[in-house]
Amino acid sequence: MKKKKIKLNRNGKILVGILIFLAIILVCCLVFQLLMSPVNKKDSKNYLVIMEAGDTYSSIADFLEDQGLIRSSLGYKIHIKLHPPKETLKAGNHYLRKSMSLKQIVEELGKSPQNTNVMRLTFKEGLNMRQVAKIIADNTTYSSEEVITFMSNPEYLDQLIQNYWFLTDEIKNSQIYYPLEGYLYPNTYEFDKGASIEEIVKVMLDETERQLEPYKNEFSKSSYTVHQIMTVASMSEIEAISESDREQVARVFYNRLDANMSLGSDVTTYYAAKVNVGERDLYMSEINDANAYNTRSASMAGKLPVGPICNPGISAIKTAIHPAPSDYLYFVADKNRKVYFTKTDAEHNAIIEQLRSEGLWYEFE
Repeated sequence: MKKKKIKLNRNGKILVGILIFLAIILVCCLVFQLLMSPVNKKDSKNYLVIMEAGDTYSSIADFLEDQGLIRSSLGYKIHIKLHPPKETLKAGNHYLRKSMSLKQIVEELGKSPQNTNVMRLTFKEGLNMRQVAKIIADNTTYSSEEVITFMSNPEYLDQLIQNYWFLTDEIKNSQIYYPLEGYLYPNTYEFDKGASIEEIVKVMLDETERQLEPYKNEFSKSSYTVHQIMTVASMSEIEAISESDREQVARVFYNRLDANMSLGSDVTTYYAAKVNVGERDLYMSEINDANAYNTRSASMAGKLPVGPICNPGISAIKTAIHPAPSDYLYFVADKNRKVYFTKTDAEHNAIIEQLRSEGLWYEFE
């Protein structure tokens, strides 16, 4: 039997042509979007690039590609053609990262050049000590392990406890993973190239002291120690985004402590398992682990974690000092980080079911 050939009329041919054209456009858009994206989102190391007098955004395209800082010199040139830089390229020293998008790289090259004898390190609110150590390691000759080991030295910690009023023997608890967790204030700092770990830590602790000094009297009047308040602050930092939500989150923690309940905070369980929040779901063995950080464990009823689980900013610290008045005992956040507060277990579970039905419950794929 002969196969019949399908013949398209004029309208059919036009439709096929349009579909092919749209497919080509879609593929081009996807390729262009890829070329605009960072080379490696996980590579936060700073790479020094030196721009000479007479260099232009276009003339350095091949150089940036050769250095592995951009995916394609052609894509880069298309980008600056479509989005002309607002500032002229500045000759001098610039630090670029492979985690930067083309837009960020172009913006950085338009800024005033940096002093090669100075390194600028940015520590965001909510980073834990492993992440802090990695940033230091990425920008110095030290390894992350060397950074963490130095910050855990007992004799060094004794010196710090003598020098800073907010550090006490509580940080030397043998169950604490990283003694200075919670006390290295998140900010952008400039250090001399070749700065030692001790010099870096001193600058960060000095900034912590500057931030905490206005609240020294309130710390002394509290029924909780500075260490405990900083622990609550670190939990609130990760659990919520807005200051108003953090005020309520902190209050929930204090209310549950007063009621001799476990705090039931997932972020403490992640920290106990040394897994970054959002990296994956928790295993049941981790949830039930009787760890001094894991407030999901039944053994932690009426107890705070043994220490902070990240380095909080001043907003979270203030909410731990001055939590909002309420009798809430539960809270849960949806996939958009909106937080819902309730007074009973039944209300709490009802909110969770509602979020699931509305597609707002976060689940790992």
